[in-house]
Amino acid sequence: MVFRVSIDPAGNFRDEDNRVITFRGINLAADSKLPANPAVPAHVHEQFFKGDSVSFVGRPFPLEEVDEHLTRIKSWGYNIVRYIFTWEALEHAGPGKYDQEFIQFSISVLQKIKDFGFYCYMDPHQDVWSRYSGGSGAPMWTLYAAGLDPRSFIYNEAAIVQNTWIDPITFPKMTWPTNYDRLACLTMFALFWAGKDFAPKAIIDGVNIQEFLQNHFMASVQEFALKIKDSGIDDGFILGWESINEPNRGFLGMSDLSIFPPEQNLRSYTSPTPLESLLLGSGRTLEIPVYEFGTLGASKKSSKLVNQKERSAWLPADYDDSRYGWHRDPGWKLGECLWAQHGVWDSDSGDLLIPDYFFRAPDGFELSGEAWADKYFINYWKVYVDVIRSVNPDAIMFAQTPVMAIPPDFKAFDAVVPRMVFTPHFYDGLTLVRKHWSKYWNVDVIGVLRGKYWSPMFGLRFGETAIRNCIRDQLKILKEEGIEKFGPNVPCFFSEIGIPFDMNDKSAYKDGNYEVQIDALDANIFALESSKLHHTFWVYAACNSHKWGDHWNGEDLSFYSASDSKHSMLNSSEPEFSLPASMRSDTGASDSDISLMSAKSYGVSSPFTNEAGCRAIEAFVRPTPLATSGIPQEYGFDIKTAVFNLSLFADDCLSKNIPTEISIPDFHFPNGDMEIEITSGRWEHDKPAQLIRWYHDEGLQKIKITGLRGPQRVAIVRSTGSWVSLCSFCS
Repeated sequence: MVFRVSIDPAGNFRDEDNRVITFRGINLAADSKLPANPAVPAHVHEQFFKGDSVSFVGRPFPLEEVDEHLTRIKSWGYNIVRYIFTWEALEHAGPGKYDQEFIQFSISVLQKIKDFGFYCYMDPHQDVWSRYSGGSGAPMWTLYAAGLDPRSFIYNEAAIVQNTWIDPITFPKMTWPTNYDRLACLTMFALFWAGKDFAPKAIIDGVNIQEFLQNHFMASVQEFALKIKDSGIDDGFILGWESINEPNRGFLGMSDLSIFPPEQNLRSYTSPTPLESLLLGSGRTLEIPVYEFGTLGASKKSSKLVNQKERSAWLPADYDDSRYGWHRDPGWKLGECLWAQHGVWDSDSGDLLIPDYFFRAPDGFELSGEAWADKYFINYWKVYVDVIRSVNPDAIMFAQTPVMAIPPDFKAFDAVVPRMVFTPHFYDGLTLVRKHWSKYWNVDVIGVLRGKYWSPMFGLRFGETAIRNCIRDQLKILKEEGIEKFGPNVPCFFSEIGIPFDMNDKSAYKDGNYEVQIDALDANIFALESSKLHHTFWVYAACNSHKWGDHWNGEDLSFYSASDSKHSMLNSSEPEFSLPASMRSDTGASDSDISLMSAKSYGVSSPFTNEAGCRAIEAFVRPTPLATSGIPQEYGFDIKTAVFNLSLFADDCLSKNIPTEISIPDFHFPNGDMEIEITSGRWEHDKPAQLIRWYHDEGLQKIKITGLRGPQRVAIVRSTGSWVSLCSFCS
């Protein structure tokens, strides 16, 4: 199998036959955020702080289970996976101590991915810095290196961590992103990007903390890349490496630490100002407002007395640095706030001394808005590119810039490199945070963020058609911003987009009706198709369950769930993890509230596709142009009528000998029941591969594929919410 991919001057991906590739796939997998041994999902406290001795061998799933999961994903018609790994998985034991067993295990999984015919790109994943600050990514020791004490965060709320929440089932939904605006993340990202400029006293092992953190992160990724190269498996199926998941600015660019930054749009649960975070972190007790994120944004509901035990977020003066073997410069005093040591505020009086300390770099460069990325992320990017290409000079570099923000001007800062891709993320914010889909109204979030309206009220959209078009237009804006900042030869590839499945208080898990999820997901995919965008959906999670979702901070975005699988039909409860018995945790409860009947509703395996456990499959499995002998002009699928349309322009005679290939899933076209209309040439149906191969002429060409029983099948799903009826009808 040939995997070589090029990028043409117009920003199209091309295969070895010069066909245009449309990439459509999924993130593999959410499980990779979490260690496998001990198995510590976000809702389990036991052994959480044994961060030095964890193992990620077995993530995203045990080797003996890989075929099962990849077969399922392949049946969906996908051609690429975004392979998730974390810095913690590589270097958890301490600086420079790489987990070679995990690396070799990962190479075995990657070999399987290659054998299944997928393309792949590598994602060094992080969320709010680390599991120990409420997310995923960096090893625990990085917090200690920065002088922070993660065990204290439960008191001073330097981070809100579900693992330390008294009753994890009550953890406030979608609160984890607020950690970006709390002390731990504000500090870690400021140090990671710009420690040399803003924390010059933070010297460890003879270098500034910025160099210490960045050098170790890049060296760990380089080690991974080198071992993959040495294994010989990568002959082009690994397209390249992403820069880092969802980079965040931390304190950088804040003009007044005493107020909420205008960029702090998400306020949920306690929401301290940056100054209040500093005060709490120094051991003070403060009354902090409690917010609730509602229909039109955040509103204050109450207040809470935080840090009543007066615990400092900073390591005590007598902390023993020999644990990790590094040497901290005497000028960096433990037991005191690092930012007080740099004169930002007075630790005795609590007075803010330099409100705009992080607003300008020492050279006078103003960091307002997202300008911090122009200076610091761009510098990081250039070094990261050199590190990856020192191992693989042909690697495609996937640039992920700050989420939902206008990208840095890569052209102006001479940061555009050959074989480069722009990988933004998009989530429909109201649906994600509120876990509710409304087909009656929504908001143009990108328009609001870009200052398009003098009031957010003018960003409201009403009616299903307007909402679908609004999501489409937001994606197009993000794509156009990429063209402006990178140039037309840099493809736009959404590396994350998805929906929560536990909407409306998990009602689908009780009655088996996933209509709301189907509608929401179809609206997002309509937007992707209309904008001709490559994408990898968020997410696949083998461990997903109805009770704990993706087992990470209450998120529940997996297209697959063991709770919806055939296994769940036979049991009213389910295992806590989708792992071998030897690796399972017995610390959580089963889903005793899930009835046998609701499991049956979506748990029947179809004879046409491996759908057991798949949720809203009607929306996310659909025809897609995978490789076209010409440039796609328009394409899309209407799930209500089961009609797929594609138009393309073929500018040479290639198409007469090399076919356009379209994924044509059995789910919507059972037994090959379809009508096909073409403007020229001939077509053939490869049913085992679920492909249509179309040999056509030059010029503008069109194909229309109609599922003969599509409308009736959809009507059955809409009326009963039952895959049982659906599959009985098809068979």
